[in-house]
Amino acid sequence: MRHINIPIFIPHLGCPNACVFCNQKKISGSVGYDFEDVESEIERALSTTSSEDEIELAFFGGSFTGIDRGEMLRLLALAKGYMLSGRIGGIRLSTRPDYIDPEITAILREYGVMTVELGIQSMSDAVLRASGRGHSAADSEKACAMLVDAGISVVGQMMIGLPASTASDEVETAERICRMGCSASRIYPTAVFAGTELEAMVHRREYIPLTLEDAVERSAAALEVFLSHGVKCIRIGLCEGKQLHDEDGIVAGISHSAVGELAMSCVMRNRIFTALDLYESKALIGKTLVITVGQGMTSRTAGQKRCNKDAIRNKYHVNNIKIVENTDVLGYNIKIDVF
Repeated sequence: MRHINIPIFIPHLGCPNACVFCNQKKISGSVGYDFEDVESEIERALSTTSSEDEIELAFFGGSFTGIDRGEMLRLLALAKGYMLSGRIGGIRLSTRPDYIDPEITAILREYGVMTVELGIQSMSDAVLRASGRGHSAADSEKACAMLVDAGISVVGQMMIGLPASTASDEVETAERICRMGCSASRIYPTAVFAGTELEAMVHRREYIPLTLEDAVERSAAALEVFLSHGVKCIRIGLCEGKQLHDEDGIVAGISHSAVGELAMSCVMRNRIFTALDLYESKALIGKTLVITVGQGMTSRTAGQKRCNKDAIRNKYHVNNIKIVENTDVLGYNIKIDVF
């Protein structure tokens, strides 16, 4: 069974805030919205699916629960009609923590919304202020509590490398996303878009963009938190698209299309290091390592251009490294044998 999201982008509607990093036109790839086009867009997407697919309609791109109330209800009614007819299996949407309240939560339940993706970004109030978010960490806690209590799944979205943010802030944000009951997460390393306040901050030397290495290491640290709590990470990094690389797209910071894969590979490397550090310093010299991993995890374990293998050799001076897959090994777990 395939899981398919039909994304409907509502770019920047309903959001009066000016987050320093935000350029929704480039992030979503959408510049406008017309209700009359939504149904045809849904029908076009449904024509490419089969009856065995698990299909979800997703309102992305803006602060959905902050748009005009009549327009929001009209979109939800359209989506609910598709769900009642059995043509889709669920509704999800993205919004801000401060645009969730008891009335909104009741509306979402009434119309069958199953998942809310919440732009938490950071659980540090200092970082939220420096980023111009316009809400507090307490707003995120309240929103999560209301949604979870209403039986609505929450996806906690967080960002890496925001102004004033540290690696420890980001680990704490990931921990609190887990403790607040989120069932899934997304990690977005900060990219600097043209025309944003963040670009101006770079020019004024008030903000230093993340290097790829920092973005990978810090994303991996957050991912490790989610893995340890059993909270699925849906995505690391923005969805790749040509618009991100236009001259008015990303101008600094992370634009690497494989930052998520690199972060996942970094988690594997760190786990291998932790396991090998238990051996005496000279016990691995000249030895052969057999690293058993789960199905489909070989490339992540070896690393891009075998960088993880090289790092293991350089640190522990082993003679040979073999990576084998076993269906009994799940997720990011590893088993190491030394010969």
